[in-house]
Amino acid sequence: MVKANRRDFLYLSAAGFGAVGAGAGLLTFIKSMNPAKDVLALSSVEVNIKALKPGQQKIVTWRGKPVFIKRRTPEVVKTVEAIPLKNLKDPQTDKERFSKNQEYLVVVGVCTHLGCIPNQREALGAQSGPQANESGGWLCACHGSVYDASGRILHGPAPKNLEVPPYEILKGNSTIKIG
Repeated sequence: MVKANRRDFLYLSAAGFGAVGAGAGLLTFIKSMNPAKDVLALSSVEVNIKALKPGQQKIVTWRGKPVFIKRRTPEVVKTVEAIPLKNLKDPQTDKERFSKNQEYLVVVGVCTHLGCIPNQREALGAQSGPQANESGGWLCACHGSVYDASGRILHGPAPKNLEVPPYEILKGNSTIKIG
């Protein structure tokens, strides 16, 4: 029979405190890898689109970037669907990009070339480039990238279409949740 003595008790106590301390330190370290509360607050944004009339655009900020939300008319949707995919650098159909509801366009308003913010072409008063159409779209004035009303690159140095963020249409088409 082994007799426990004071030294054994001190060894076991020290090992127990060490294990608890290491566990608390490890838990704190793992918790520090989670995003901060202010970052989580910016991870999604809800936008009221009830007052958005056909043809109007709203710009909101999501994760520090502008997001263009545009309510398109059926004519604009037909016009962008009529553009042949072979004319596009980054071929995607409008239905692929906005399968939830083609009436609402939701894109991150950052040019895929060098990160500039494109301007709405209707606001510029003129269409740009050989493949421009009556549907409008965006022009990145920095280097001349032209996007159609679906956010697809028509011509210019931009390699890809404007990004479609993760979004959902809520409450009977009155709110869009981005993120």
